[in-house]
Amino acid sequence: MDMPRGTYGFRFAEDKELQLCVLFAAGCDSITNPSYHWDGLERTDGPLLLFQYTLSGEGIYESGKQRHRVTAGQAFLAEIPGPHRYYYHADSKEPWEFLFLLFRPNLILPLWRKFLREAGEVPYLPADCAPVKLLRMIVNDAAAGRVSDPFIASSSVYQFISELARLQVTTLRNRSNWSENVQRAAEFIENNYAQMISIDQLSEHVSLSKYHLIRRFSASTGLTPGAYLTRIRTEKAMELLRGTGLSIEAIAERIGYSSGSYFIKAFRTMTGLTPGEFRSGGDSLAYRKLFFD
Repeated sequence: MDMPRGTYGFRFAEDKELQLCVLFAAGCDSITNPSYHWDGLERTDGPLLLFQYTLSGEGIYESGKQRHRVTAGQAFLAEIPGPHRYYYHADSKEPWEFLFLLFRPNLILPLWRKFLREAGEVPYLPADCAPVKLLRMIVNDAAAGRVSDPFIASSSVYQFISELARLQVTTLRNRSNWSENVQRAAEFIENNYAQMISIDQLSEHVSLSKYHLIRRFSASTGLTPGAYLTRIRTEKAMELLRGTGLSIEAIAERIGYSSGSYFIKAFRTMTGLTPGEFRSGGDSLAYRKLFFD
């Protein structure tokens, strides 16, 4: 591994009149000892956001009732404090080598949560994608002493989060590069969005395990299968809201939601408007369609 190992902390004086992103720490580590264990509910240095990207080996990330093996090319995103744990498993046969960034939520929490909602807590990111390249550069700059003031640190954090969010856009649009299995899964969602599509049903359709389907789908599209389904349903809902007089409940049923209230919540999360506001225009512009990343 050609990265400088170590953790580099930043405690620049904060000016309350300046709205800056705050870089807390950056680093690269190689873990071989099972004593490496962090519990998000026991930490006292928050509020913090943690992005940790595995270079080689593997670690364990637990969130709620979910347990993930975080292998090479995968990252995990954690909000501190929070109900999660990550650790090096005693049965691991090789070092867990990773890069990480810790930063305050100031200014960037909406972008962070958008990526988290769409890509999932443990997304796969190609080693040559822009966010990972930038992550390497930030750690190298930290090791070399080039993150020397709060403005450089703030710029690094905001650029990283922006590239992370932008990755969703570029991968989703570049459909020609999706693998055959991912294209088949996407087509299945597009053709069956009005049904209750489970990850088991989808993985069986494309002959992949749930683990490999989620990993490959997220890497190709920038979205989890569930987020992709929500996106397709929202696009169909906009067509029905503008092109028909169907009630909210009828549209919800037609696009696969179990209730109108659940549809309203999902639509508002995606567009910032309720279905009724989108249909009527209200006090805002009367959109024919909304485009979203």
